[in-house]
Amino acid sequence: MSKNIAVLLSLTGTLIILIGGATGFYFLHDSYNSTTVEATSSLGEKNDSSERKADEPNLKSVIHETQKSVVQIEVSLKDGTSSGSGFLYNTDGDVITNAHVVEGAEKIIVKTSDAKQFEAQIIGMGDTTDVAVIRVPGLKENAPLPVAEERVAEVGDNIIALGSPLGLQNTVTTGIISGLDREFILEPYRYEHIYQISAPITKGNSGGPLIDATTGEAIAINSAGTDSGAIGFSIPLPNVIAQIKDWSNKPVELTVDDKSKEKVTTPQGLTGEDFKNNATYLIGYFYESLSTQDYVTAYSLLGSRWQSEMAYEDFRKGYLHTLHVEVSNMTGSLNQTNDEVKVTATIKANERTEDKKTTTSLYNVTYQVGYENDQLKILKGKAEKLK
Repeated sequence: MSKNIAVLLSLTGTLIILIGGATGFYFLHDSYNSTTVEATSSLGEKNDSSERKADEPNLKSVIHETQKSVVQIEVSLKDGTSSGSGFLYNTDGDVITNAHVVEGAEKIIVKTSDAKQFEAQIIGMGDTTDVAVIRVPGLKENAPLPVAEERVAEVGDNIIALGSPLGLQNTVTTGIISGLDREFILEPYRYEHIYQISAPITKGNSGGPLIDATTGEAIAINSAGTDSGAIGFSIPLPNVIAQIKDWSNKPVELTVDDKSKEKVTTPQGLTGEDFKNNATYLIGYFYESLSTQDYVTAYSLLGSRWQSEMAYEDFRKGYLHTLHVEVSNMTGSLNQTNDEVKVTATIKANERTEDKKTTTSLYNVTYQVGYENDQLKILKGKAEKLK
């Protein structure tokens, strides 16, 4: 059993999995002679932004933006593998996680929210404090997660816990700060003055960020759970941020040379079920990006050929009047002859017409997902309207 499992008080509990229900739906022309599904709006109509009720709190947007800086961590050990979570906190590619997640690691791979994979190295790890920092050269200059370095949370504050419990990447649980100054020992680590939260922490959650649901800032590191699974415990960042910064400024175990700074796990490293899972995950993330009107991210997931045939402004135009999309029956099948995965799904799209009415349509959709310059991309797609 891995250290990650040992640190958790129990693996039991209910995982609340936020499935990004996409709110954008528009398929581009491609080489398949596909059916093109077009929205009913034109680019630049001034009424669109106001009708989205921008003044209302948008929990989905907070979650989507923070997920971009959260990574899944896969660790190779002498006697097996382990998994956990972490989050990018500076532009040097440094990721905060728990010490028990990476302890004893022979190799560390991190996976980002858009299915990219990079190697990482430990640059600092606590002996009795369950905190570590790993450096991911491939994430250098990427936008980090905002960190509340001084503010201490209060009981009743709304929180979001992000991580990859049981390998389910970008799982979200919500709750509140339910207690302060909790203390206990899980050898060799001492947990002092930590937060108790009303969100379960289980295997794979460890090392992920605890987010202030109002500001989107990371306020703590999710670290342990309980037998009941009803609550979790998180280490407040103000308690450890000084040590984290010191490790980043003076790496203690960094062994990266210039040739490996941009090293990425290649397509050949992902086969079978892993490749299929990453491909279906990417389609889900595509729709999640559209659901929060993050058209830039959604467009970036398309392959270069699709982008060359469809300008960003035209891509965005197709989604302005899309209200909601439900994705169901999503499956992936691997074509080993061309190293691509075919992803199929059923789409239910609700769109607003020019006369402010709502229409609903069903589609069977098919995507081809594969690697382009060592990055997973949506290469082709088509849609067949059912009704």
